[in-house]
Amino acid sequence: MVAPGRLAFFLMTLRERVRAGGLFQGYAYGYPHKTAYRPLDPPAELGEAWAGEEVGALFLYAHLPFCEARCGFCNLFTTTGAEPSLVALYLDALERQADAVRGLMPAPPRASRVALGGGTPTFLSVAELERLFRILEVFPRAESAPVAVEMSPGTIDPAKLAWLREAGVTRASLGAQSFHPDETRALGRPQDPALARRALGWLRAAEFPVLNVDLIYGMAGQTRASWRASLEEATRFDPQELFLYPLYVRPLTGMDRAGRRPIDAREALYREGRDWLLERGWRQVSMRLFRSPNHPAAPTPEYCCQEDGMLGLGAGARSYTRGLHYSTEWAVGRAGVREIIDHYLRLPAGEFTRAAYGCRVSDAEQRRRYVIKGILRANGLDAAAYRAWFGTSAAEDFPALAELVECGAAAWEGEVLRPTTLGLEWSDVIGPWLYSAEVEERMRAYVLA
Repeated sequence: MVAPGRLAFFLMTLRERVRAGGLFQGYAYGYPHKTAYRPLDPPAELGEAWAGEEVGALFLYAHLPFCEARCGFCNLFTTTGAEPSLVALYLDALERQADAVRGLMPAPPRASRVALGGGTPTFLSVAELERLFRILEVFPRAESAPVAVEMSPGTIDPAKLAWLREAGVTRASLGAQSFHPDETRALGRPQDPALARRALGWLRAAEFPVLNVDLIYGMAGQTRASWRASLEEATRFDPQELFLYPLYVRPLTGMDRAGRRPIDAREALYREGRDWLLERGWRQVSMRLFRSPNHPAAPTPEYCCQEDGMLGLGAGARSYTRGLHYSTEWAVGRAGVREIIDHYLRLPAGEFTRAAYGCRVSDAEQRRRYVIKGILRANGLDAAAYRAWFGTSAAEDFPALAELVECGAAAWEGEVLRPTTLGLEWSDVIGPWLYSAEVEERMRAYVLA
């Protein structure tokens, strides 16, 4: 049941939500959100959870919870100052997990996408990365499977990039955030812009097929002119992708502890960045992701985030089967993160065959997830694919979709309901607006460590 204080807001129409709370109400990158996860009683046997799942097009994800420093805006599962001995123990545990999970798959698995995230995977040395890639080989990759790695400017050099390129990495993603030192200081990430420029120069010279640059808008002191300057700076390095992230100040982050908040110009800055890129031929894929006109996406093995499974390895990684989403527990505070990592390091192989924390996903929530994951991207919600997957009509299952059309946030193009320019702009309202009452209440009641 939704708490009384939330009930009126939960029952608002989409337009009313926009008017009441603005455009930045929640980033629906996953559903159910990780704050809806709880201890599973009894724990889920993963052999049963994966039985009957199609494992020929998995998204394989490895989480490396190590960073050189924690940025003030960051609420990711990561820790700083890890010694090589801790990294070695972590890779030991990750290897036990990979071998145990591989053994319970219902058929020979194949990864159609691979990603290393964190944290900062390039915090690892080349020798540690070599071991990580050997561990992941128990899950064979499709021949043209993209391999993505998150990076930060201070953790790369030409030798490490050359090794990653030789190892098959196809997408390098760099968190630059801004090219103005006063803005990175406002984010709790003091960074000399020269360091980001040097890193981008190395990345471009390494010739990764896809180079992505992350930028943030909404920090104190940022103006439309400085935002445009950061966009211009990033595009000089000819990236294939740009992610433009609105600043959210999450609980227990450095910015939250310091009492800092986003400036009230995020809507104008979003439109400024979007329009600047669209005028130069960039294609908008979602509210945050833009692709360059000079670099059409290369064909990759088929993977559908609504239908195919995701296998996460490492503390903090999430895994998705159709009826179960699971992970280790999650924390932001240093003590909580280290407690979870230390527990992960001690787990014997047998413990990796069951999930003790996560969310059992009902048929109704599977349908809702499919709709949310579809309608928040420019490709839209494919009603024919939904009908083939669930045997029912998305429009009938979710009458709220008619409201999207009525208010101009989406439009039907044959069997596909696509977000309009307005709909993409409203993404961080539409996602939470479509959450179920049960998930909304679980998220509200979550206590973060």
